[in-house]
Amino acid sequence: MDNKEHWNSVYASKGDAELSWTQLKPRMSMSLIEKACSKGSVIDIGGGTSSLAARLLERGYCVAVLDISEAALERSRQQLGYQLGEIKWIVADITASPTLGQFDVWHDRAVFHFLTNLADRAVYKALLSQTVPVGGHAVIATFAPDGPEKCSGLEVRRYDGSTLATELGKEFALLESWSETHETPWRKTQAFQYSLFKHI
Repeated sequence: MDNKEHWNSVYASKGDAELSWTQLKPRMSMSLIEKACSKGSVIDIGGGTSSLAARLLERGYCVAVLDISEAALERSRQQLGYQLGEIKWIVADITASPTLGQFDVWHDRAVFHFLTNLADRAVYKALLSQTVPVGGHAVIATFAPDGPEKCSGLEVRRYDGSTLATELGKEFALLESWSETHETPWRKTQAFQYSLFKHI
């Protein structure tokens, strides 16, 4: 099963309450996005069925949501209802280097840590550099060093702010990094880190 089939299967077979990453209020993401850019455009990488897009719309941002799973985005479109047409929906594999245009903020909660292959991380970083202009920002959240070693049956790589900064390279300056203890819908805790970068 390839990545697209894997994630379509996950979203087709499980409701939001059965997905460990479900987060009713994406407070940390919103806080860091607002610090980076009080208005402008945001692309949510791996947005799935997150409520972040709707919250960004409420605050006046232009929003795009990218996910490899068409099933995830279809569910999200149904949940948003009348707001459907205000969001740009992109079904794409981030490691296939899709053409995305440019955005003021790149937001990724829990995609990068699935990229265990060096070549996939290189494609991701190149796309990040193309998509966020110099002066723009990236908010990237991953499992922290003491976080899970697997998610949805897949191996992950864990980071703190400094190791993620090293991975992204000199083009992206680490502005700040925060720890978050995420509680799954079944009340299990997971250690995350959130980092804010500026493209320099």
